[in-house]
Amino acid sequence: MTIATHRFDALMNITARPPVVFVRGEGSYLWDQHGKRYLDFVQGWAVNCLGHAPPALVQALSQQAATLLTPSPAFYNEPSLALANALIERSGFDQVFFTNSGAEANEGAIKLARKYGSLHKSGAFEIITFQGGFHGRTLATMSASGKKAFEPLFEPKVPGFRKATLNDLSSVEALIGPQTVAVMLEPIQGEAGVWPATHQFLRDLRALTEQHGLLLILDEIQTGMGRTGKLFHYEHAGIAPDIMTLGKGIGGGVPLGALLATKQASCFAHGDQGGTYNGNPPMCAAGLAVLEAVSQPEFLKTVAERGHMLAAELQRVSARHGLGSVRGEGLLLALDLKRPIGATIVAEALGDGLLLNAPQPDALRFMPALNVTREQILIMTGGLDAILTRLGAARCVA
Repeated sequence: MTIATHRFDALMNITARPPVVFVRGEGSYLWDQHGKRYLDFVQGWAVNCLGHAPPALVQALSQQAATLLTPSPAFYNEPSLALANALIERSGFDQVFFTNSGAEANEGAIKLARKYGSLHKSGAFEIITFQGGFHGRTLATMSASGKKAFEPLFEPKVPGFRKATLNDLSSVEALIGPQTVAVMLEPIQGEAGVWPATHQFLRDLRALTEQHGLLLILDEIQTGMGRTGKLFHYEHAGIAPDIMTLGKGIGGGVPLGALLATKQASCFAHGDQGGTYNGNPPMCAAGLAVLEAVSQPEFLKTVAERGHMLAAELQRVSARHGLGSVRGEGLLLALDLKRPIGATIVAEALGDGLLLNAPQPDALRFMPALNVTREQILIMTGGLDAILTRLGAARCVA
């Protein structure tokens, strides 16, 4: 069977996909079945932090696959121990539970918080989350999310999630009650259009949760693993959360997530949590290769520098075309389009061999590989400028 004979409708129709089949990737580029090359500034939604098919990741996977695939999570294996210890050494947490996805890590964080409430807070189970937040597509994580499109789906939702307003501490304080056990948020709301929590808000939120004896859960699935110029985004604010979740970039392109917690918050008993493939050796070997690369100080410094360059170039494009602000941090940025032209730009870019993402109709989100080059940033912003000019969006001369 060849690509030409494959039926696209063999896959469930859960998203609008263009009729393009990608067959190869290298670094910041993808190639389709016709040999056309695309510059990728989506990277699997911030998944391929080292780009497509990075040699260190390929080597780690191939070596581990030839050695041991999985002995079952009922036994220890060396790669999972190595990755868990490496994460603990580089963070403020004491224990790790590996998952197969970010949503599964968030589901685990919700369960852990509820178990903590049952043991230490008289059965408290409510978790304050935020309007615009996105935590995954399991029933509990959809319920925790503040995404409007989720509201009518799969009723009845899992109860126990009250929604505050990002960067509004009083809205959080107003929701705290005797059943509250935790506050959970993304440091930057990616799916909502890259809306950051301010560093001061994160500091104030940490103080508020400590004052009320609540757990602070940070969903760093999109911001973690160097994406914003620090290994973990909470370092920017100088705080120490009780629980953190990782996904996307931690696997560098393979399915891996992690739930990290302090010793005090780690209260699962045997049988409370598990998973057949959780912590399997190949994925953990991949995660260790990724962590060793992105945690290097020089690498993180370069991410921050490339982020400043990308922001500056996007601001130039914005000024030329009468668009809005650039928001975000590091290499997780958004351009405010000020009008609902995101889908049109994405479609035009695909035709030009450029992969972009519009999480909202009036915003573009940029999630390139963390090792993206200066030249590739200029190629992307030049391509975006050309598309906007072609669409008649230019309002002034550069």
